[in-house]
Amino acid sequence: MKNKKNVKVCLSPNQFSLYSDEKSIVVIIDILRATTVISTAFKFGVKDILPVKSVEEVKLFKNKKNCIVAAERNTLPIKGIKFGNSPFQYIHNNEIIDKTLVLTTTNGTKAISLAREHDIVTMSLINIDAVYDFLLNYNSQNVIILCSGWKNFINLEDTICAGNLCHKLLSTNQFISNCDSSRIAMEIFLKSKNNLFEFLRDSSYRKRNYSPELVKDSKFCLNPNFYSDIVPFYENGRLVKKVFDF
Repeated sequence: MKNKKNVKVCLSPNQFSLYSDEKSIVVIIDILRATTVISTAFKFGVKDILPVKSVEEVKLFKNKKNCIVAAERNTLPIKGIKFGNSPFQYIHNNEIIDKTLVLTTTNGTKAISLAREHDIVTMSLINIDAVYDFLLNYNSQNVIILCSGWKNFINLEDTICAGNLCHKLLSTNQFISNCDSSRIAMEIFLKSKNNLFEFLRDSSYRKRNYSPELVKDSKFCLNPNFYSDIVPFYENGRLVKKVFDF
């Protein structure tokens, strides 16, 4: 019997140094909304995605051929930058097809940068099944699920999504976990799974911005109406639609 792979959940980026081994594959989650935007943009035709740290860096690409730029800070779009962190901006939008999306967000793109010495994939509820299938077959690497959180604090939504994936992986009997944070994430997922939006009604994210646009985004991110088999894979500083022939 093959050795079982280990799965751990890192609940916030400021704990990542305790988990990082530069060997495990890292699954980045920022369900509200960066990794959902990444899944959506790939689903609707973006060629690749360049995650960057700052708004200033994004602006350097504003007039570059075959690039579109997107930025968000503290749940809000940035003046002078057309695209933001709403998945609805990327659905059935011919402007994004075959373009490079240069993206910066408050938490998700920073988490990608933090884990860049590892193999990285990004996950949302749009592509959770594709990421699950990928992890079952990808080499013999252990898995770290990294929650992007909110400015280095733990948040409920990423923890729940991490628990969802962890529960799926452990149910296969190909993975083990001796990580209490994995157990915490799975317990909260099991309590919330029947109505995730309602479960999060008192979360810090929902209190941060009550705008109708953000409520609409949140409902979509937590209960998407389409799914994707694309696994965004971080390679040479960009997220690409990697094809794996297992």
